[in-house]
Amino acid sequence: MAGPLWPRDRRGTTDEALIRSMYEEHGNALLAYATRLTGDRAAAEDVVQETLIRAWRHADALADSKGSVRGWLLTVARNITIDRHRAKTARPAEVAESPGTSPVERDHADTVVDSMALLGAMDRLTPEHRAVLTELYYRQRSVSEAADALGIPAGTVRSRSHYALRALRASFRDESPPGERRRAAGLKEVAA
Repeated sequence: MAGPLWPRDRRGTTDEALIRSMYEEHGNALLAYATRLTGDRAAAEDVVQETLIRAWRHADALADSKGSVRGWLLTVARNITIDRHRAKTARPAEVAESPGTSPVERDHADTVVDSMALLGAMDRLTPEHRAVLTELYYRQRSVSEAADALGIPAGTVRSRSHYALRALRASFRDESPPGERRRAAGLKEVAA
């Protein structure tokens, strides 16, 4: 169509009628063109809708233009498609979460709480037991290296680590060993 979309005497009609008549005349061609540009029917429908909204906003320019309304609509659709593509490439790529990992699992708060609980339990150990666990697990030394660093036999390191770990387990289960077992486990006596 080489002239305005509607004759000058129809410009007084309602906006809905204007858009409806424009869609009836150019909608199929516009949708086919947008689908070819985007490669996606749903995205093409969005482009057609945005194109018709812009045509409605610029109705006076369309009515007074000397060129083709369909040409104007196709140009607007192409520009909208280009703008959407540029906007998508300007944003950082979205990274999908790895399967089986929820945001709560990635939260470091549980690790902090566990560390604080472990430090509290370590404070309740005797200095000898704490020193053995520090050498073995914090400094990642072997039994013989821990024995050399502490100046005690390797058998004593193994024995102390056994009782220290047992005391830590009991501490986390809230099972305080009574009297003699408490001293044997390496826990300090706590005044009640």
